Parts: sequence; structure tokens; C-alpha cells
Amino acid sequence: MTSVHSASELNPPTVGAAPFDLLHPKVQRWVWQQGWTDLHEVQERAIAPIAAREHDVLIGAATAAGKTEAAFLPICSRLVTDDVVAAGIAVLYLGPLKALINDQFRRVDDLCEGLGIRTHRWHGDVAASKKTALLKDPSGILLTTPESLEAMFVRRGTSIRTLFGAVRYVVIDELHSFLGVERGTQLISLLHRLEIAIGTRIPRIGLSATLGDMSIAAEQLRPGEGRHVIVISSPSGGQELRLQLRGYPHQHPANADDLDIEGGTAIQQIADHLYRTLRGSTNLAFANSRDRVEELASRLAELAERANVPNEFQPHHGNLSKELREDVESLLRDPSRPATAVCTSTLEMGIDIGDIAQVAQIGPPPSVAALRQRVGRSGRRDTPAVLRAYIELDEIDAHSPPIDRLHPDLIQTIAAIELLREQWCEPPVPTRLDLSTLIQQLLSLIAQCGGARPEQAYHVLCGPGGPFSSVTQQQFALLLRDLAARQVLIQSADRTLLAGPVGDREVNHYTFYAAFRTPEEYRLVHGDTTLGTYPVVMPLQEHQLMVFAGRRWRVLAVHDQDKVIQLVPATGGKPSLGGLKSGLVHATVRGRMRTILSDATDFVYLDPVARTALYQARHGYAELRLDEQSLIRDGKDTLVFAWTGDRELGTLAQILTADGLEAAQENLALRITDAQPGKVRDVLRAIVGAPPPTELDLARHVLNKLTAKYDSWLGEELLSSQYATNRLDCPAALRTAAAVLATAGP
Repeated sequence: MTSVHSASELNPPTVGAAPFDLLHPKVQRWVWQQGWTDLHEVQERAIAPIAAREHDVLIGAATAAGKTEAAFLPICSRLVTDDVVAAGIAVLYLGPLKALINDQFRRVDDLCEGLGIRTHRWHGDVAASKKTALLKDPSGILLTTPESLEAMFVRRGTSIRTLFGAVRYVVIDELHSFLGVERGTQLISLLHRLEIAIGTRIPRIGLSATLGDMSIAAEQLRPGEGRHVIVISSPSGGQELRLQLRGYPHQHPANADDLDIEGGTAIQQIADHLYRTLRGSTNLAFANSRDRVEELASRLAELAERANVPNEFQPHHGNLSKELREDVESLLRDPSRPATAVCTSTLEMGIDIGDIAQVAQIGPPPSVAALRQRVGRSGRRDTPAVLRAYIELDEIDAHSPPIDRLHPDLIQTIAAIELLREQWCEPPVPTRLDLSTLIQQLLSLIAQCGGARPEQAYHVLCGPGGPFSSVTQQQFALLLRDLAARQVLIQSADRTLLAGPVGDREVNHYTFYAAFRTPEEYRLVHGDTTLGTYPVVMPLQEHQLMVFAGRRWRVLAVHDQDKVIQLVPATGGKPSLGGLKSGLVHATVRGRMRTILSDATDFVYLDPVARTALYQARHGYAELRLDEQSLIRDGKDTLVFAWTGDRELGTLAQILTADGLEAAQENLALRITDAQPGKVRDVLRAIVGAPPPTELDLARHVLNKLTAKYDSWLGEELLSSQYATNRLDCPAALRTAAAVLATAGP
């Protein structure tokens, strides 16, 4: 590590100087004033390449490794050294969450205060007066979201060059959250369009959790040039991890009045243990759905009420109002009082919430990468991270369904923990064919420029350097025809593309700026207070009971026209518990699950209940002879245990369906309906022995391919191409089929 000199020791940088000495004296002084005795590894290694402004840089490190300072120490040094602090917006920072932007604004503003660099926020919660002031006098560092940047292109297209002509750096925070999703495609497209608009290549600085394959992330940071991106990666800070995994079997109470929320007594026991172990300190408890968050927060609040003590447990998720979320974040930052946030992935990001004593994970984590992010919120340099994992267990016996006998949630959680300890995590999802976002960017480009020729639009959006470079001219022409047929686009006499009636309505609606589709949401209000929003996927009725913001409510009225639900406090309520699982399971995780089931390794962090369930699962694995056979009869059906990832399983299910079987994924296996193992074996042999199907041919048999925001505007051919590219992997599925046959018997 580079030692940090005191202010009296600051000298101008010299050739061959240590990284710290390359920083401007004013920036060095700020570091010294923080009381730092050294720099983190990634901070030290990032100084020279970022200050040089010759390459894009990707910084991958664990939570609390100082990635923000790794970027902004050399950036601010360069701005002050070059005396460009007041020459227009010099740095464009893009983050995935408004809360993260607000937090980073405080951190960056503290650094910039003594450097003469102004900092600005721009998102939906920022006052119009502050935005107007920035437009009149653009300068310094601007922190915003992809959606807000999109709105600038649409509404201020002619001013883009004036606003951003002086940008010298782009910083993308939490880059891993943008990879493989529509927001990431949108973001990189906007940055590509920005460089075309101002005629300058802008160095990109990506800040990310360390990923399984940083080269994929580098390629998505700068499409087509990932090999030239400088990758600075620190996979682990060497932090000690203390953990326990606890199991809770579902039980049926003797008295139905003992339970007023669905889910069995397991969730109540989990809440009891959370209350006993987390109360009195500052913690995060992650659940896998907003409904589960609300259920746990409500139960924990009840426990505090029964004990006649202040409630330290508060819910935190995306549907809560900004004010309620910020109140919870403030509680977490306040060292004078303990607080625990029961949350979804909203607090997985790098928002500064102070020192977190423990992290709880309720249910299997969505991925190893997500688990690492969450664990990284606990502990700091000299203190261990603490993870408490909780799994609900089905009561099983020899007559239970085969999959249930394996306790898949428990085994998946053990596999994730073991892979985390080995510092493995899922690689980023490769760049997808995202035609829905291409439609959005095409409409945005037309709004920005007042129209665009087809060849111009193809060059800007699908040329080298952007995320749509894999789209061929033939596909783009077909896309234009599809959009014209649906009145999304029209073409003038001189061939200029313009928004048609449907496209014009879309561009002028506030939801246009987001590349992803969100469910229709109603505002939840109590009196004059807005509690948050609620995605209405099922009809709501007056007098219906519900849980929200950690409290119980009764629906007083539903106003469909205004999208408002009026609530009054209630003493009962049952949240919907659908959609508890999230994320695609990677093949490496499933492979580790099989290893755990097939060997005798003991895991010291299991409590007695979880350890007993592990023995049950191993006994079930042995009785089902899953080490010898992959096809298991289950009544009239056959279960295919392939021990591979969800993408491979999903593709194999499509191939089997195309060959006349009714196949569907069921947790870690495939269920083939009304087919005995012999028939399934014969079909698998025919599949492996025949010429392999193409993903496109397979996709044409899929009935419902509408998954993204503007997919309904695509014709069948483009829909099939998109589905084939993004969802199917025939070679991997055929390898899986061959592996299944190897243990499928004669």
C-alpha cells in the first residue's frame, strides 16, 4: 500500500513517483484530512490510468473497498490540474438508483468542496429550480440516472452538445447491475449517442462488484473494444466471514387463530430469531420478495409491540415512498440508535448506510453474486462480516415428492455459501439481442434530431461501438416495417423517419424514459400521507386486508381513474406470497448442489435442524439412486435430473416439447408429463443422434415470446430471433441430454 503523507509533506508529483504522489496537492490534503493511513489496493492502482485519460477503466472490488474514491481522486486531480472545473459539465456520473445518487452526491461533494468543483444531481426528486440553474450554467460533476439522461436527449436534444460538450469522464457506478438487462443496453446506447453528438471519445470508468469474468463486463463497458479496457480487480479484501444457516420446518398449528398470515409457523419462528439476535444493533435482513419483506417487518413490529419496546425493524423496498425509504436509511446511518432494515435488493447497492453489524438472508439467495454483495455490507477492514441464513423446510418422508425430498432451497443455499467462500460468482450475462430497447432508442433518436433517415439511424444505433452492433441491416429494415405496420413510425416523402401516432403518444408519456416495463401501480394513501406504490396484478376489493410499510391496513376505497388506494389501519391482513424466488440458477451452482448431496462433507455452520435436513436430503438422493440414474418415475410422470443451469434446462425442455413430449422445468429438474422413463430415454436418444436444432427453429414453436416493454410491436420473425438469442442454447442443451443418457439406463 502507498502510505499517505501529512499535509506538510505534500510535494508536486515527479516522474516515477508513487501513485499517491500523482494526485494534486489539494486532493492529497483531503485524503490526509480523512485520517486515512493508506489507500486501498484498487484506489492505488486506479490513479495512473484514470489520470492519463487514455483508456477506459473497469474497477472491480468488494463492497466498502473504496471504488468511488478510486475513481474520483484521480478524476478530481486531473480537473484541478487542467483547470477545467468551471468549463462546463466535466464529469457525467450514472447510477442505477436515486438513493445511491443522493448518497454519492454527499461523498463526492465533500471531496469537491475544497477544490472549487461544483456537483449537481438530476433525477425526478430534484427541484426544478436546481435543474434550471444547471442548464443556465453547466459545470462540474453531474450525477444522474439512465432514465434522466434519456429524458434530456428526448426533451433537450438540440442542447446535448452544449450541455455535455466539455465532458472529460463518464463514471458508471454499480456496473454489474446494468449487465444483461434493458437498462444496461439503454445506458451504453446513450453514451454511444453522446459521443457521436459531441464528436469526442469520452473515457468510461466502470465501478463494479468483482464478477466471474471481468472481460465480459469490459466488453459491455465499451462494445467491440473490451480487450483495450484496463481492468483493475480485487476479488476479496481477505475479510473474515462468520456465518450460520438455520432451518425451520413448516408446521401446522393446532389452533388456526395462532396464525394470521399465510406461510406456516416457520416464518414466525424466523421472525422470532431475527428479533432476538438482531435487536440492539444495526443490521440488514434480505428477503426474496416485497411481500416477504412486508410480512417479516409486520411480525417483527408485533413482537416489539408485545414487549412494549420501540420497534427497531423497518421495511425497505422499491414500492415504498421516497420519504419512507430515506427515513429508514437515516436510521441505519444514525450510530446513536439501533435499527434493522428488512429489505429486498434495494440495499444491496453501495448506498452509505453506516456500519452494519450483521446480514440476514431469508430464503435461498438469488445468486452467488447477490449473496456476496449482501454479505459485503457487513463488517469493515478489521471486523468480520456476519451472515445469518434462514431456510424454510418442507416436512418430508419416503412418500414425499422426489424433488421435495432433496430440500432444494437448503442445498442451493449451502452451494451458494461454499462458492462464495471460494470467491466464485456468476459471470456477467453476455450482450443480448435487445430489440425492445432498440425501438426505444430509435424513437429517442427521432425525438432528439426531429427525425432521422434510415441509414443515419442504423449508423448511429447499430454501428460499431454501440450495443446493437449485432443487428444486421436486414433485421433493421424488417424492424422498420414492423413499426410502420403498427403506426409507431411513419416516413416522409424524403424518406425521413418520424414518430407515427402510436410512437408519438409513447414518446410523450412519462414512462417512455425507462427501457423496462413496470406493472401498473397505484398510490397507497392514508389520509394525506402517501405511503408508496403497489403493483396491482390482481383485482383489489374494498375492505380487503393487506400489509404495507410494516403495518396492517384495510382498503377503504379504490379509485381506478386516479390510480389511488385509500387505506385505514387494521388489525389483520394477509399479504400475497407469490414470486418468492428470483434469478436464474447457474450451472456451477447446480453442479455444486449435486456434489453436496452425493458426498459426506459436514458444514459446521449448519444448526441442528438444517443439519438433519441435509442428512434427509442425502438419504433421499441415495434412495432415489440419483448418483446412478437421471430419470426418476413420479407417478405417471418422469423427472429428469440434469444438474445444470436454468438456461440449459429451459432449452432442453423446449427441444423435448418440440419432439412431442410435455416438458416443463420444476425447480432443479424437468417434469415430463404422462411419459415413463423408457419413452423419455428414447426421445433423448433421438435428439442426441439427430442433426441439432437451431435456436431460431426452436423459438418459432414458443407461443408466448413477449417479455420486454416493446416486444408487442415486433413481428413473429424478429420476436423469434430475439428469443432464440437471449433464452436458448441448443449446444449446451444437447450436451445436457447426452449427459442424462449416460446415466439413464438401457
